[in-house]
Amino acid sequence: MIKIFIVDDHEIIREGLKKILREETDIVVVAEAQNGVELMDKIRDTNCDIMLLDMNMPGRNGLELLGDLKKIKPEVRVLVLSIHPEDRFALQTLKAGASGYLCKDVALEELVIAIRKIYNKGRYMSTTLAEQLAFDLVPNREKLPHELLSAREQEIMLMLAEGEKVKDIATELELSISTVFTYRTRIFEKLKVTNNVELTHYVITNNLAN
Repeated sequence: MIKIFIVDDHEIIREGLKKILREETDIVVVAEAQNGVELMDKIRDTNCDIMLLDMNMPGRNGLELLGDLKKIKPEVRVLVLSIHPEDRFALQTLKAGASGYLCKDVALEELVIAIRKIYNKGRYMSTTLAEQLAFDLVPNREKLPHELLSAREQEIMLMLAEGEKVKDIATELELSISTVFTYRTRIFEKLKVTNNVELTHYVITNNLAN
């Protein structure tokens, strides 16, 4: 039996995932958490094979949690779920130790396929992602500025480009306003832009917008 731990801050998503997985005779959900704190409280005493980890949660995001999880339970294989297309964060999550990356809007049967592949010690990635990973490993390839951003910086970059105000971003991500301002400064420096208009132009030019 494949034992699953679901981590997502939206109850409706967790319930939807459980409903899908109940249809499978070889898969059982053994635990769930709605944020990183609850995940860390439960993971030490939970026997699971695969974790379905939401990439975009308030507070510490999935990529940050992935590093801690790998230290505590390195044997647990992680399938990252995200609202963002795989060309945004997939490579970062795989390099951080995830066994797969899946967009939340994919066909439901893909979730079960990904879980079974990962359970059998494989990695789940689309053909497009595999090609991107191969390209990323080409020696001496100069990275684009946005590829140097952390997952949180990329997340805030997109929110700023969509016109969200710093105070609203701080509220949504459960960060202080000063922390978001610090992230914005780093993003501007790395992308070599000076204001939100230039940032939005960069995002659109590089096809990073939703």
